[in-house]
This record gives sequence, structure tokens and C-alpha cells, in this order.
Amino acid sequence: MNTVPKSERKHIVFIGRRNAGKSSLVNAFSNQELSIVSNTPGTTTDPVKKAMELLPFGPVVLVDTAGVDDAGDLGEKRINKTVKAISSADFVIFVFDALHHLTEVERDYLKYLDKIQTPFICVLNKTEIGVNRELIDELMAQNRKIFKVSCFDQSGITALKDAVANLIPIEKELPLVSDLVKPGDIVVLVVPIDLGAPKGRLILPQVQTIREVLDEDAIVIVTKDKELASTLQRLNEKPKLVITDSQAVMSVADIVPEDIKLTTFSILMARYKGDLQEFVMGIKQIDKLEHGDKILISEACTHHVQEDDIGRTKIPGWIKQYTQKDLNIDIKSGRDFPADLSDYKLIVHCGGCMLTKKEMQTRIKQAEFAAAPIVNYGLIISYIHGAIPRALEPFTEAIEYWNENEDKIPV
Repeated sequence: MNTVPKSERKHIVFIGRRNAGKSSLVNAFSNQELSIVSNTPGTTTDPVKKAMELLPFGPVVLVDTAGVDDAGDLGEKRINKTVKAISSADFVIFVFDALHHLTEVERDYLKYLDKIQTPFICVLNKTEIGVNRELIDELMAQNRKIFKVSCFDQSGITALKDAVANLIPIEKELPLVSDLVKPGDIVVLVVPIDLGAPKGRLILPQVQTIREVLDEDAIVIVTKDKELASTLQRLNEKPKLVITDSQAVMSVADIVPEDIKLTTFSILMARYKGDLQEFVMGIKQIDKLEHGDKILISEACTHHVQEDDIGRTKIPGWIKQYTQKDLNIDIKSGRDFPADLSDYKLIVHCGGCMLTKKEMQTRIKQAEFAAAPIVNYGLIISYIHGAIPRALEPFTEAIEYWNENEDKIPV
């Protein structure tokens, strides 16, 4: 359980007004003292996360958040963090004080959860004191799933945990690479040493790819870009697939013969956590950019910035060189994803390996709501350097979509 990365666990986010008992419920739910509990409103400030095993479901992350009705300048910042936590949620537990009436703030959040299609339940807390019938009636009129609990005497906690374990959506997981290979196939991974990665480590998508290839009883060979030509020459048979770091796609495409399929780790992640067809549709937006247009570059990790950083230096440089336009480029990292995307003519997102799939999907929906085309690092880099559509060929649906829609995608 401890070896499962947090980005690969289902996230259960607890939200509600201040003093609704969210932190007490998180502690009761986990059977641990994870969050500080106090009668003082606003005790929880930044989201508090804890990995646990929810049986019989499996590994999850519990997220305690600040009150949705927090006040003041600091309160607004805390609420923004709560909204970002919701974007990562696979499941939300909306906590209400059982004696209170439903407020406009709570109604707005119920509508927001419906809008972003995040599954959730309503939990009436502090039932040992009593229950407001009007609160129940209004929630029932909206066909909400309602559970009653008391953290004081622990009533309803076990039933709540059992219900959540059964209600968390179990989606059909898209494979990262396993459907592209069969037993005995040779897969070559080209992994330039990324200056932004911690010394001595591969980045997460590379590790996940190695794991999946091995699980399929295929053969994986890992090499750096400088040794790729020599590696291919020394093989007795052609590899089924070559996967490269996006930064090296231009040089790798020149080396790998056309009859060997080629893609990038970032494009694998586009399918695994994002929406490959949506990203494909966004590729050619780069050809429509005009002087003064705003572009958002979003990187989910918060690594130490290097001199030749991929998101802050290389991609902005490549885009400006390709378009020959004077563009305004905003760069956001970590969970700092803007709520208002309407001013952006293009969003360029990283592979999202540090985000949950739900968070990546929510960001894509936000872009759709704002009519802002979105694409990820691997696709835009490959397109700029002439590796599209080749880098899409391993993905049957994506290459078919490209071929069918290339003329329909306005340039």
C-alpha cells in the first residue's frame, strides 16, 4: 500500500462549512488523529492529506480542507485551495452540521460538484445533538445520497466507510503502454538524463512504462539518446516500439527507421490521464496564434528550475520560434492552475504524472468550458518539430482521428 504513488490513488476529499466537523470526521474515518480538531472556526487552513487503506476498495488518499465559507483575504486563498483539492477528487464527502439549514454557499458547491461531474455524498455530522428536518428535506428533494454520523459516539462511521468503498467509481483504467506490446516484443526507451529530475532517478512515467512492458513479458531496453543509434545497430531484430523523452523527439525520429513505431512518454501520459483526442484537436491552434495572444504553460510538478527548463525555457522558445509571434506566456506550476481560462488562446499542459487522473480530467473540462484549446507537452513539441502524425501512429484511434479530422481542424 505504501508503494502506490499518491497520484495513482483515489482521492477522497472532505468539504463543508467551517465547524461542520470535517476534521473530526476525517480522524474518525481513518481511525487516526490526522487533522487538528478545535471549536475555533477556520482551524484547518491548507489541505491535509493522508494515505490509507480503505477496505475492501484499496489504497486511497483522504484530504481535509478549509471551510467553504472561510472569510477575509486569507479565507479566500484557503477557499481557492479547497476548490483545487476538489479538482483532484475522485470522490467528495460533503459534510454538513446536522442542526443547521442549507446555506447559499453550500448550494453553490452542490451545483459546482454537479457541473464538474464529481461523485459525492452528503454527510450530516453531529447527529448526537439532533437533526434539522428541513436540511434533510431539501437534500432529499435534490436526490442527494445522505448519511448520518456522529464523531462523538462513532455512530454511522462504519456504515459510511462501507458505503464510500462501494461508491467510489471504478473506471476502466486505460493502459499506459501494455496494449501496444505483446510477449517477446522489444521496446526501446530513450531517456535523456533530465536536469530537472532528482539525481539518480528516472521520472515516474519512465518507471511506469518499464513496469508495464515487463508485466507483458516483453523486453525493455533503456538507453540515452546519444547511444540510440548504436543500440539499434546491435539488436538482432527490430524493436516493436521506441518511446522517447519529448525533448529528444527530433533527433530520435531521425535515427529510428520509419517502419518502427515511435512515440513519447508525454503522449503516453496524454492518453493515460488526459484526453488524447482533445489534445490532438488542440495541436493546430498554434498555427492560429496572433501577436499579443496569451498562452498558459502548466506544469504539475514543482521541481527546482534549471537554466534550460523544459516548461519555462524550451517550450516558450520553441513556440515563439515556430510562430514568429510576440506572445504573452504565463507559466503556472503545481496546483496553481487558473480558475479563469477565458483569456488564453492555447493551454500547453505537462504530462500530468504528478496529478490524479481526475484532476487532469477536470483541468481539461475547465479548458472546454472556457473554449480554450488544450494540448500537452509531448504533442506540441512533436508537432513543432515535424514528428506529428508519426508519434500518433502507435495509437489506432488517435491516428484515425487525426487522418479524419486534419482538414477540419482550422488553421
